[in-house]
Amino acid sequence: LSLKFGDVGNLKGLVIRFLLTTSYYQLSVQNWFSLHRLQLLYNHSIQATFNATRIHAPASYSYHCEHVSSLQRYDALLVPSSANDLSKLWEVTFTDFQIQGFNIQEGHFAYAKDCASLFSPAILMGLVMSLILLLVLAYALHMLIHLKSLDRHYECKASPAYFAQMKDCDMGDEKEPLRSCGNESYELRNQEFCKIYI
Repeated sequence: LSLKFGDVGNLKGLVIRFLLTTSYYQLSVQNWFSLHRLQLLYNHSIQATFNATRIHAPASYSYHCEHVSSLQRYDALLVPSSANDLSKLWEVTFTDFQIQGFNIQEGHFAYAKDCASLFSPAILMGLVMSLILLLVLAYALHMLIHLKSLDRHYECKASPAYFAQMKDCDMGDEKEPLRSCGNESYELRNQEFCKIYI
């Protein structure tokens, strides 16, 4: 499939040649076409040759892609055919690229197989964020279901507590002496304690 520019200024002698192949795949039980190679010709001499990767579709379909390019920022579907080739001197980018080599009817493209994968990075990030939000929501619902109301009945009593002096315990910060002769007793500074009923 050759694309000629005719009498368009400096592009008069430029021809872009698409070499398409068709193959039968038993798994899909149908013929598929693929773009095997792309050649740039200028004044009837081959200037650059690119091998095409992942550009294929069923023979009854067309192939569509937003960018088909030799540049890495566009996923580089066109790869120079050899290291010694002049292809490295060329940068080729097709925008809104659509091609169909076989089974063309009434001069119109058939239904297009798009190059966008089903799991692009944006779709994967959206799925991960949705999963995280669902886990947070499930945890919040779990906590709400198991939340029990507190009955606010408080009973406070004030009674002094006395403890005999113990040699093993060091309670210097929490106790104060009541008297300093005979058997010494100590009283806790905080005498008030509360009971909470739930």
